[in-house]
Amino acid sequence: MVLLRGFAAGDDGPIMGETTGQRQTGYARWMMPFALLDDLPRQLQRLTVRDLAWALLSPPLLSAPPCPQRHPLAGSLWADQPQRLEAWLRELDADDRPLREWLAKLGSRRLGHYYERLWQFALGHAPGIELLAASLAIREGGRTLGELDIVLRDRDGVHHLELAIKLYLGPEGAGRDPDTWLGPGCHDRLGSKLAHLAGHQLPMSAAAHSRELLTQLGVEQLQAHVWLGGYLFYPWPGHADAPQGANPQHLRGRWLRRRDWVMAEGERWQPLPRHAWLAPARVEANECWQAEQFAAWLHVLERQAPAQLLVRLSEEADGAWQEAERVFLVADDWPYSP
Repeated sequence: MVLLRGFAAGDDGPIMGETTGQRQTGYARWMMPFALLDDLPRQLQRLTVRDLAWALLSPPLLSAPPCPQRHPLAGSLWADQPQRLEAWLRELDADDRPLREWLAKLGSRRLGHYYERLWQFALGHAPGIELLAASLAIREGGRTLGELDIVLRDRDGVHHLELAIKLYLGPEGAGRDPDTWLGPGCHDRLGSKLAHLAGHQLPMSAAAHSRELLTQLGVEQLQAHVWLGGYLFYPWPGHADAPQGANPQHLRGRWLRRRDWVMAEGERWQPLPRHAWLAPARVEANECWQAEQFAAWLHVLERQAPAQLLVRLSEEADGAWQEAERVFLVADDWPYSP
């Protein structure tokens, strides 16, 4: 459990006396307050800072989830002045030691924990936000019932936030049912995740055991919200409908089976390690695979290997290679029972 109180150094505090024009309203404010910065992650160079920027700036998977959704920074000064967030991220890109030191304290290698840690760092520095708790464990006796990912105070009140990063592959055909969207390992379904968020994780902050802890933090009233980021992957060849409630601006890729893999002449592909699945990939010239290197890697990859996330790269003017598209390569008999 991590408890954090107080505003970050240099914080301007809550914004008083704002005009209607100064405070974004509606969907733009609550869901996508930083739409003008959506290309910023590609402009940054350091992987951890690109991931941080991606977490803060990428659109949610769903625009109509079965539970309340709110951008964690919707009540911050950054939401009113996105240029201040951009300046902070560019400053970190020039010297990312504070971020690296923060992430070095993370014991888990799970992608979801990494994603949460990135958000904790940002919320701890965001002007106008007081981060009250992170990963707040809720216990009954010696049994852990769960945890509250984030508890924060901003100009709109106190909020309990559940954060999730997910990558789901769609079915071959109708995909409106969220239960037909699977994680790459077939252990997870979008429908199951949404049901768990709505039925267990979000209501937890209203339970008696949670209320006792929250009272110790000076919290009497709060609102519970989710923020679900990630990518949806569509079958190739073929077609899948987007899941019900999908954000029209959600990030997307494709998935295909080994038997359908064909690489066009001149294309550059390479696999992404799991820890690099967030922001669009950037590969320096000396690290970019030639076609022969990728072919050799694919030749020795086991036919029943777990799903591999591949990126096609295109060369930029500065000599680096940037992600042009991403694809999950799966076994011929995918999906399979976990």
